[in-house]
Amino acid sequence: MLQKPPWLRVRHTHDPNLDVVEELLRARNLNTVCREANCPNYVECFSKKTATFMILGTNCTRNCQFCNVTFDAPQPIDPDEPQRVAEAVAALGLQYVVITSVTRDDLPDGGAGQFAAVIRALRKEASQTAVEVLIPDFQGNIEALWQVTDAKPDVISHNMETVAALYDAVRPQADYRQSLDVLKNIKASDPAIRSKTGIMLGLGETEAQVLALFDDLRAVGCEFLTIGQYLAPTRTHYPVQSYITPEQFDRYGDIARAKGFAFVASAPLVRSSYHAGEALGR
Repeated sequence: MLQKPPWLRVRHTHDPNLDVVEELLRARNLNTVCREANCPNYVECFSKKTATFMILGTNCTRNCQFCNVTFDAPQPIDPDEPQRVAEAVAALGLQYVVITSVTRDDLPDGGAGQFAAVIRALRKEASQTAVEVLIPDFQGNIEALWQVTDAKPDVISHNMETVAALYDAVRPQADYRQSLDVLKNIKASDPAIRSKTGIMLGLGETEAQVLALFDDLRAVGCEFLTIGQYLAPTRTHYPVQSYITPEQFDRYGDIARAKGFAFVASAPLVRSSYHAGEALGR
């Protein structure tokens, strides 16, 4: 097992805002990907009174080898969830919010209707808040995607996660081309919505494969990109193949910007929702 380098060691001191966010989430029975995916930045984000809300339950219908979210029977859709999310965002006074979900392959629309309901509730309860939704692939269902684009979020993100050659090992229930098509169809449906994706490094990819992914993303009009280090949640998950240096992350970031991405965040601890508002100046 590889030894974790010093630049990945995160130290936090307790902040009173952490308790405020935790209590708000408990009181409204809301979930965050920060906790469910065991994000290394959750203490920092909660301390700044922000969080990435996760809708449609905590059980995922896919069992991706890199992810810490629970693979289990999906839970019923909660019709009151959109309003509770919107009230929490308003209570926190967020300028920017990210809404994501577990993958719900059991639902005909993949959960797109719930995303749309959350966006509409946010527009009513927190009209000054910019809204990003981080969506699954909806199994390529274009009508499901249209439900989300019709609700007019500011940003729609769909994570590619890794390079094409590693999909069978890392994302066996996903398809590289299908994920690219999600990003392409966001812009085709509504050019005003900004499209975004995130990838992880350290899974065994080569530089040539990473650069080819950049080119594929630009070819479908993807505008925002996040690049971070993969960290295996447990010993039973896909093992880390390498730790990428901060200098190499900087280099990839420079290359991506040169290829035309409007916003790039590239560093070992970057995650797809980390400081997400910076892309829109929030």
